[in-house]
Amino acid sequence: MTRNVVISGGGTGIGLATAQVFAAGGDQVVLLGRREEVLRKAGVPGALTYAADLGDADGVRGAARFVADELGAVDVLIHSAGGSGRLEPRIERDDPLDRIADDWALNFRINTLTAVLLTEALKHRLAEPGGRVLFLSSIAAYRGSGRGAYAASKAALHPYAHDLARQLGPHGITVNVVAPGYIEDTGFFGDAMDEEQRARRIAETSDKRAGTPGDVAATLHWLASPAAAHVTSQIIQVNGGAERGH
Repeated sequence: MTRNVVISGGGTGIGLATAQVFAAGGDQVVLLGRREEVLRKAGVPGALTYAADLGDADGVRGAARFVADELGAVDVLIHSAGGSGRLEPRIERDDPLDRIADDWALNFRINTLTAVLLTEALKHRLAEPGGRVLFLSSIAAYRGSGRGAYAASKAALHPYAHDLARQLGPHGITVNVVAPGYIEDTGFFGDAMDEEQRARRIAETSDKRAGTPGDVAATLHWLASPAAAHVTSQIIQVNGGAERGH
């Protein structure tokens, strides 16, 4: 049966790989993101696209209206929008506290607020029973990243997901979080990753390879399947053993 799947950040990286997997299975996919040209160039068969800033309440309202008009109900809601903030335009600040405030506000806006606002706007449209909500966290939520703001903004998704799972569980809706480790072939690091850093991250894994967007997409696809109907309020790590389960 065709499902309605909404994916934020669906134009690149993990979001795009996930959209391709769901579309290949015959699902109707809606891609959300800030950059309309990126969404249109994604090339996901049959996908609908809507460009909006999901860190802004008005942008989310527009996206929610689009989803309501085009789909009605939502079977699977996946939050892949976000990043480290490295790709965002920078405001020059002389005062170090101002720079810190900007960095933390930015990371919580693009990683936490986008997911919370979109969930709250669409949760009444989730299929009952059978709906799925899936968040993208990070290995950094467990051990930091050298940039506290990013790690904290991802870790903040965990208690929100647990609360949401308790709220939506009686309606037959599951809520889970996937926390990837080092994933290649994304724009996450920009130009900041050199070969030494790459080798060090791969050496941390048990299987001695970098993760791929497809690794994460496959996990999300399974969590959205009937086989995972009794899996909820879980943080699933996809990192090749670089960080042990907790």
